[in-house]
Amino acid sequence: MPAVTARRRPSAAARRTGYIVAAAINIVLLYLINNRPGWDAVPFLTADTLRVLALVNASLVVGLVVDLVQVVRDPPWLVAIGGMTTTAIGIAVLVRMWRVFPLDFGDASFDWPLLARVLLAVGVIGSVAGIAAQAVALARALRDRPHVCVPQPPGNRQARPR
Repeated sequence: MPAVTARRRPSAAARRTGYIVAAAINIVLLYLINNRPGWDAVPFLTADTLRVLALVNASLVVGLVVDLVQVVRDPPWLVAIGGMTTTAIGIAVLVRMWRVFPLDFGDASFDWPLLARVLLAVGVIGSVAGIAAQAVALARALRDRPHVCVPQPPGNRQARPR
């Protein structure tokens, strides 16, 4: 049986680079969706996309904020909370897309709407699993977090009960 080894986090520089790249992608997407060329340049999106757009924008903005916070500070517990937050908003976007379904694939011989719905469902299921995994990561991070020691006044060196 192989020995279980602790998984190491990438270096702080590598993590920060990843957060910066992710933040830049969110900024670019916000610009492309809301300015040029705009969401309406995508041929299979209908006018109902406007009913989903605010939630999509909120998802991108929250992702941007989480990434920028993690550039400055990224302890494992905060990364887990950020992941849970962004994934939860992602689920809201997917559910809204399912309900509104602002997609029109025309008269294709293939059943694209069915495939789109299957992919939305897979996205929701995967996201729920992702939130569960992040919750486990959060619990582990909080469990493994070093406890803060309360300084004892001189002359009183007794251990405090926990």
